[in-house]
Amino acid sequence: MTRILSVDVHDVRFPTAAAGDGSDAINRGDYSATYVELRTDGPHVGAGFTFTNGRGNELTCAAVRALSHHVAGRTLSELTADPAGFVRSLTADVQLRWLGPEKGVIQMATGALVNAVWDLRAKSAGAPLWQLLAEMSTDELVACVDFHHISDAITPAEATAILDKGMVGMADRLAEVARDGFPSYTTSVGWLGYPDDKVRALARQAYAEGWRAMKMKVGGPLADDVRRARIIRAEIGPDALLMMDANQVWDVDEAIAAMTRLAEFDPYWIEEPTHADDVLGHATIRRAVDELTGERCRVATGEVAANRVIFKQLLQAEAIGVMQVDACRVAGVNEVLAELLMAAKFGVPVCPHSGGVGLCELVQHLAIFDYLRVGTSLDGRMVEYVDHLHEHFEDPVRTRDGRYLLPDQPGYSATMRPASIAEFSFPDGPAWR
Repeated sequence: MTRILSVDVHDVRFPTAAAGDGSDAINRGDYSATYVELRTDGPHVGAGFTFTNGRGNELTCAAVRALSHHVAGRTLSELTADPAGFVRSLTADVQLRWLGPEKGVIQMATGALVNAVWDLRAKSAGAPLWQLLAEMSTDELVACVDFHHISDAITPAEATAILDKGMVGMADRLAEVARDGFPSYTTSVGWLGYPDDKVRALARQAYAEGWRAMKMKVGGPLADDVRRARIIRAEIGPDALLMMDANQVWDVDEAIAAMTRLAEFDPYWIEEPTHADDVLGHATIRRAVDELTGERCRVATGEVAANRVIFKQLLQAEAIGVMQVDACRVAGVNEVLAELLMAAKFGVPVCPHSGGVGLCELVQHLAIFDYLRVGTSLDGRMVEYVDHLHEHFEDPVRTRDGRYLLPDQPGYSATMRPASIAEFSFPDGPAWR
């Protein structure tokens, strides 16, 4: 019986701002991870994290420590016997819930702890997380989901039907992914802080490496967005997919006006065109963009959607054509399961948000599980890929010809190399002296 003895929290930051990596219309910072290790009386250490953009780590590290008493001292079997109840013990902490509820720093800290428990569970089972989830019984998976506040969108019975149906043909889908990999797109070509020559060179290089879907940042001066879009489209040709990401910078009317100009470059989607919480604004933009592009361009959002309730509303309002989930923004694997199930019911493809520190490592498991047991289709499905910081993980992502290769190591691919933790710990690591 594995018992969690302690929760170790590390403030790990990487100096990415100087090179413009990760730069967009709003964010400039140093990619960082609030990194959690669950020390046990057994052979395995559970690893989890949440992603921030620098000084935010001060808050999320403190929040993890404030929540850690819900995990430390408990056995793994105790936590997995009532998985939804375990997550609720964190999200409904009688004093800390006031700071959310179920959003922001507390929600992200919850995600770090919950993800670490799943990593420990998968390591103990000797399986990568995607496999652990895909092979779980329908009843076990449904028991992981907190249906509170979303039962008007999906019920346990509906979730059961989706997951049971997902058993049909799963072996064939797994063989396909094992053979071909999982579709992906790259964001590394178009950070807003990159000069035009670098954008051109990176787009050309990505195309040569087999990428046929690429994303650029927009939301600066519109003339700059148009010029950069023209550069990328010229390099990748008319048939490759070009996605655009505004990172919430526009008001609703600004978004529609900007897309009126940018529509000539045949964008596959416009991501986060306005404030992340503005469900009705996204719905307005979707209707306008549908009209502008003959429904060729989709509206996508979700990387900073705080919880399953926001996703429920986006889906119910028909505000999005692509749903993006983040492995760390919400309360970990359990809440992502709820979001995947809702997306399947509403017929909206899920393209997980990635990038950052370690997000690629995590979301590959979620996307593969979604294909195997929930969504069961690759139509419109892609995982974001950003070529940053993978070398700091013991089980980094692997890609070939623009596709993720199937992870095969036990766990959630979340374990960071001890040397990287030591080098980039803030403020005392050598990288910050």
